[in-house]
Parts: sequence; structure tokens; C-alpha cells
Amino acid sequence: MSVRIPIHRAWPGPTSGPLDDAALTALYRRHDRPRLRVNFVTSIDGAVTVDGYSAGLSGEPDKRVFGVLRMLCDALVVAAGTLRHEGYRAVRLDPARRAWRREHGLAEYPTLVVVSGSLRLDPAQAAFADAPVRPVVLTRADATAPAGLAEVADLVRCGDDRVDLAAGLAELRRRGLGQLLCEGGPRLFGALTTAGLVDEVCLTVAPLLAGPGADRITAGPVGPPRDLPLRHVLTAADGVLMLRHARD
Repeated sequence: MSVRIPIHRAWPGPTSGPLDDAALTALYRRHDRPRLRVNFVTSIDGAVTVDGYSAGLSGEPDKRVFGVLRMLCDALVVAAGTLRHEGYRAVRLDPARRAWRREHGLAEYPTLVVVSGSLRLDPAQAAFADAPVRPVVLTRADATAPAGLAEVADLVRCGDDRVDLAAGLAELRRRGLGQLLCEGGPRLFGALTTAGLVDEVCLTVAPLLAGPGADRITAGPVGPPRDLPLRHVLTAADGVLMLRHARD
């Protein structure tokens, strides 16, 4: 059995002992109104990948918080490019986290939501074919779906020349998916930021200099700066920082 690396709260009010999963759940709690939370891991110098993949930045403490965030959300939102590149499988949770969701009146698993303007998706990918809950795909009005995709996912058409993210999120909320967790990629994060749709950012900073060349956590058209106050700072014994920035 692997030993957990302790996580402590450094700010506000430093904790004297490590945080268990119940304490992490309380810190990253669900909210009583619709909310879009974005979760990323980055190097000190802002890289979103090492050797092309985010796994090179993520350690055990980050994965614990990652699991808690997935447990808390109604839907997990991801761009099609990230889904393909990172090889997403079906969104599943361990028995303890499924039990927590049942106890709190939630569906046993969150819904996977894929944002794809082109619908260049493979219905046979495990994220669709093996999904415990039927995924949703947000796409453009005129995008042509590949054979079999409509059999494994609900297609929500919103927007003409590009996916209308505000309309797509409104449709998700109409379906009862109010607590949304976005795991990227950078262009989706950039588009959500420009549209003013991001309520919260959870950012893990790995103690690593990746050097030039890697993408950063946000990309796309430039929008106005937006304030997002710091709410807490967590630290782990492996030198990782976990930051949570959120609107009131």
C-alpha cells in the first residue's frame, strides 16, 4: 500500500496536521448556485505539459485533489483535443467517492461533457463507449457527426461558426448539471475566460522548471483581465503548491 504524501493548509490559518479527504472536500465544497471551476497543473515557469503530457507534472497530492474535484462536480467538461491527446477513458470513481455522491443526493458518476466544434471524435474511445453515464457533446449547428457518435452521446448544437459556450453551459444547467469542472485544454480555458464564464481556478504548481517550448495553461484570443481572489493555499511534502482562486 502506497504512503500518502501529507497535504497541509498554509493559508489562511495554517493547519497543525495533515488534511484528510473529508477536510479537502470541505475546502473544495459544492456551491448552492451554478459554478464553473477550472483545474490545471503547471510547472513553476507555466508549462502545462512535460514531454507533451500533463502527467509529468502531476504527483500523488495533486491526484488526490483531482479526485476530490471530480467527486464534487455534476459534469466534467473537456475539449475534444485534450480528450484525444490525453487518452481520456470513461469517467469513473472509486467506491468511497460513489458512496459520498449517493449520500449527498448526486448521480453516482459525473457526466462527461466534450466541447468539439468539428466533431472529430471517435465513438469507440472508452470515454464514450465505456461511459457509465451518457456523455454530452457541445458542438456547432452545422458540424457533421461521425457514424455512431449519436448512439453513445447527446449532441447539443449551440452556435454557428463556433461553439457558443455560454449557451452550452446554460443547456447543461437546464439539465441539472450546475457544478461544472473543466480540465482544459488551454484553448477552452482561454475561451471560457474571454467569455467571462470562469468562476474558480484550482491551480497546482509543480516544483519543476520545464523550460521553453511547452504550451501554457491558457491560449486563444486576448480578453480583458479579470480579478479572481485567492481563497486558500495548500502545500505538500513533495514541494507542490495547490492554489484555489474564486469569485465570491
